[in-house]
Amino acid sequence: MTPMFLDRLRQHCLSQPDKVAIELLREDGARSLRYGELENQVQRCMAWLLALGLRPGDCAATQLPTGLAFVQLHLAICRLGALHLPLNPAFPAAELRYFLSDSVATLFFHAGGERGAAAIVQATPGLRCIALRDDESFTRQIKGFAPVAPPTPRGPQQLAMMLYTSGTTSRPKGARITHGNLTANIEALHEAWGWRQDDVLLHVLPLFHVHGLTVALHGALRAGATAVLLPRFDAGRVLDLLQSRRFSVFMGVPTIHRRLYRAAAGGDHDLRHMRLMTSGSDRLPDDLFEGVQQRFGVTLLERYGMTETGMNLSNPLHGERRRGSVGLPLPGVEARVVERLTEQPLPDNVVGELQIRGPHVCAGYHNRPEQTAVAFTADGWLRTGDLAQRAPDGYFTLQGRAKDLIISGGMNVYPPEVERALLEHPQVRAAAVIGCPDEEWGERVVALVLPEAGAALDEAALEAWCRARLAPYKLPRAWHLVDSLPQNALGKVRKAVLREQYCG
Repeated sequence: MTPMFLDRLRQHCLSQPDKVAIELLREDGARSLRYGELENQVQRCMAWLLALGLRPGDCAATQLPTGLAFVQLHLAICRLGALHLPLNPAFPAAELRYFLSDSVATLFFHAGGERGAAAIVQATPGLRCIALRDDESFTRQIKGFAPVAPPTPRGPQQLAMMLYTSGTTSRPKGARITHGNLTANIEALHEAWGWRQDDVLLHVLPLFHVHGLTVALHGALRAGATAVLLPRFDAGRVLDLLQSRRFSVFMGVPTIHRRLYRAAAGGDHDLRHMRLMTSGSDRLPDDLFEGVQQRFGVTLLERYGMTETGMNLSNPLHGERRRGSVGLPLPGVEARVVERLTEQPLPDNVVGELQIRGPHVCAGYHNRPEQTAVAFTADGWLRTGDLAQRAPDGYFTLQGRAKDLIISGGMNVYPPEVERALLEHPQVRAAAVIGCPDEEWGERVVALVLPEAGAALDEAALEAWCRARLAPYKLPRAWHLVDSLPQNALGKVRKAVLREQYCG
């Protein structure tokens, strides 16, 4: 049987104790943990958590910034057989109360602010709040505890994490992630992306998200590599780091890659030494795919994942990284495109709903049996809610969320296609396309366009641009020039918010 992720990590800690596992680049200097130190600290943290009353099956939540304390707490919670619930540091008290209450968390580690914590405790019976203002305060907390003996290795069905979905159409749901789910996904990525022990990852993603935690950080630790954490993204500094230090792996989202591309304008930035640069969490615009190739000498590897699954599809490490495609199923992953109503598989090149099956798919939603039943077919396929089509050679291309599909005059309009046409305009910085109710057409296509600074755009110019590139039924019937677009923590446009604002 494949060793669980945490057991693999412990093997690295014992076999290469002097190698740096985690380095944190703070403004006041760098801090690091070697693999041997990481094991010792995690065991001390486990003893502290046991003294706080944490037991297998309990849920421990964290709302902490990127740092060494977060990493050690995460690993210790999971090794004890409890569930780790990482939360966005930007969540206000009202949202926190929902997550902490819904998850039935017993411990909550936060970065300070006792007045807010007191209100949360009052609204969440049985919850204990602990302030950890920085990594140093965490180290002081665990210093007096002797390392505990490693617990019995966790089985694949043991729960490890709770990760909440984005909740764009309803209250967020807690996806129950098992040790087997984590291990299956990490092993698939280890094989597909060729992780090596000598890799050095520059990590700029938030740790509370599946992308930053279970893909980037876990990937580096599974390989026995080094992860260098940069708590605050700054495009200029990231470019300098990628050139001045021999990093080999970098993972980002389109927003990050766009900022790097712009920051490098007029300069000489050769990143061909990078072994792997990935993009995910949102569609990568065609112009950015090509621009990064030309400016940096690297081809971004686009892939597709979900909170409920981790990664599902990926362009190959060796082979064609196809523009606009999220690639092929990862090892051990099954993917199919079906007709939404009948759920019968569709032929290649036909758009339908993407369904995923495999050992990496979560064990359902916490306390949501009805919604779990809706999300899964009787034979274990996860209904992703994403529209996609499969090419004859196996490459998948996403066509947006099923709930974002626009049916205008009986014709299907896929927002990514219209957005792609708009983003080809040299004076368009960003664009989002939504459908709004319309008495005549059923839905009308509405475009929200963010112009480049100083651009002189108007509705007539945009319509003429799109008319030359799109069929008439796909053309937006309403235009809005905007100063910004609402985004989530990873830069994905929140279309539910746009529909509320512009479809009233």
